[in-house]
Amino acid sequence: MDELPEPAAGPLEPGRAALDRRAELSEFLRSRRARLKPEDVGLPDFGRHRRVPGLRREELAQLAGVSVAYYTRLEQGNGRNVSAEVLDSIARALRLTGAEHAHLTHLAKPKQHKRRPAARQQQVRTGLRQLLDSMDGIPAYVSGRRSDILAWNRMAAALFGDWAELPAQERNWARLVFLRPDYRELFVDWDQKATDIVSYLRMDAGCHPDDPRLSALVGELSVKSEVFRRLWATHDVKEKSHGTKRMRHPLVGDLALSFETFGLVDDSEQHLITYHAEPGSASAEALRLLASWGTDARRVPLA
Repeated sequence: MDELPEPAAGPLEPGRAALDRRAELSEFLRSRRARLKPEDVGLPDFGRHRRVPGLRREELAQLAGVSVAYYTRLEQGNGRNVSAEVLDSIARALRLTGAEHAHLTHLAKPKQHKRRPAARQQQVRTGLRQLLDSMDGIPAYVSGRRSDILAWNRMAAALFGDWAELPAQERNWARLVFLRPDYRELFVDWDQKATDIVSYLRMDAGCHPDDPRLSALVGELSVKSEVFRRLWATHDVKEKSHGTKRMRHPLVGDLALSFETFGLVDDSEQHLITYHAEPGSASAEALRLLASWGTDARRVPLA
């Protein structure tokens, strides 16, 4: 099992001390309203010219059962004193997913987090590190805040490349996916992987808009990646769960692997992610071949 300290905080870009929570709330509500049409929510569309896409504010307010003035204040970023019941009504009117509803609540009614030292490291429990070691043949790793990669086992290194050889700051999924060409080659469905990463970061930003490291990461990626900048502007959010990823590994070729995400009860900011193949499949045989390469596989570059 490999584990390295959390990357030290680098210098922040000017104006990137924190994300603007009020602006985030305003832009999120506007983006969700813009994707709905009157016919989507049972309202008549009389064919009048609409200056903006989607529902008008007065239409959304009518659906949510609040005054236009009240909703307008909320969409302008003023979520002060808004009740959970009103947020529920707006979420229903906007047809938000569970993740989007949670994101709206985080933005409108942020929790008060205790201030922590800026250089505080995310710690992986000893028992969890031992669990990673014991998962022979199963690529697994622990991710933390801002999509940081905190710990991993030998099979994860064989599958994704040896993260131990990367500079500390680069052990981050967002940086790997958007700034490393070899990861674009590794993920067959790279566009979906990129979309997922941005959606996870959006959820993190909603929970921790005052995190200067996250703000600096978003600023860096926005400057260096046009794709990231475009995806970030969509305000889509998603929680980590399960699914299938198709990969093209330089040693064993194509793999179709299912992944499962397990949230930690004692630390909601960390997740254990595992990958496995369907028994008897070509992907299962490819994983066994990777396991036989052992540490040699880790020294082979992804591309």
